[in-house]
Amino acid sequence: MIYKIAIVPGDGIGPEVTGAASDVLKAVSERFGCEFEFNEYLAGGCALDKYGVPLPQETIDGCLASDSVLLGAVGGPKWDAVPNHMRPEKALLGLRKELGLFTNLRPASIQPALADACVLRPDIAAKGFDLMIVRELTGGIYFGDRGRNEAGDAAYDTESYSVAEIERVARRAFETARKRRGHVTSVDKANVLETSRLWRESVHRLGETEYPDVRLDDMYVDNAAMQIIRDPSFFDVIVTSNMFGDILSDEASQVTGSIGLLASASLGSSSRGMYEPIHGSAPDIAGKDIANPIAAILSAAMMLRYSFNLAEEADAVEKAVADVLADGLRTADIKAPGQTDFIKGSEMKKAVLEKIGRN
Repeated sequence: MIYKIAIVPGDGIGPEVTGAASDVLKAVSERFGCEFEFNEYLAGGCALDKYGVPLPQETIDGCLASDSVLLGAVGGPKWDAVPNHMRPEKALLGLRKELGLFTNLRPASIQPALADACVLRPDIAAKGFDLMIVRELTGGIYFGDRGRNEAGDAAYDTESYSVAEIERVARRAFETARKRRGHVTSVDKANVLETSRLWRESVHRLGETEYPDVRLDDMYVDNAAMQIIRDPSFFDVIVTSNMFGDILSDEASQVTGSIGLLASASLGSSSRGMYEPIHGSAPDIAGKDIANPIAAILSAAMMLRYSFNLAEEADAVEKAVADVLADGLRTADIKAPGQTDFIKGSEMKKAVLEKIGRN
């Protein structure tokens, strides 16, 4: 079988890191015999410059015709003055909508070799953690009715969820937990918000009827924010709403040591997904060979695992990254204080490629 992958490099360092991830997938192909077909499409600021829109129809059609999408970051100061509906970031929302992606998976774990870079107390970091945040992606307050009054001195944003929206993301969380350690923590604000009360009721009903083998508990979002710092090892899978997931996943990314290490997957009801590093386009370092490609490489590993069901191949990529870090290789973003022998982004890619070939 040939897996068709749409590459959407984006802006800034996006082309650098997606290029590294593509090279890693080619190395996986050579080692394991699986076949990938790559097609590149524009979205974001670069598409705005060339086509006058951040998300051309050609890109939408190409992504829909693919088995999965590998995306780089979009946007940058160059496009800050464009009208809101034309901003590069609109390409992300458009792709999620067109591809029917309603769930975001964002793992956060501590690499043993980078424990000293963790911002947590050493005794907390020593316990280790490996959590997965499952965030609802297309509902909630970000997509609700909003506006201002006629005078312009009051504004509103509406939070709304249906049982169907809650159940489909909760089902993804339970299925994910079954493949991990069998524990789901549902995060809400049910002591205040009616949408959170419906969220809690729906998650529990689904868990009791379809996933009795998965341990389920609840946590208020403010407590969850504290516990991610106090004891992240408690968590296995966190499932939560769009806004809460946005905030908690960014918090979780910071306790790992570097945002340059973290991957994400956006999934829908089919096997096709969109995979991207969680960092931004970082235009200030674009073209300088400074960017850490690991987050994009691990995003490609998530693609192998979740969209293509190639678990052995995904394991090989993740092991290669762990081995390179264990060897002490560091890009600028993960170097130790005072360390001067850090490597370039292209050198990090090369090291990962060598590990995949050697393994």
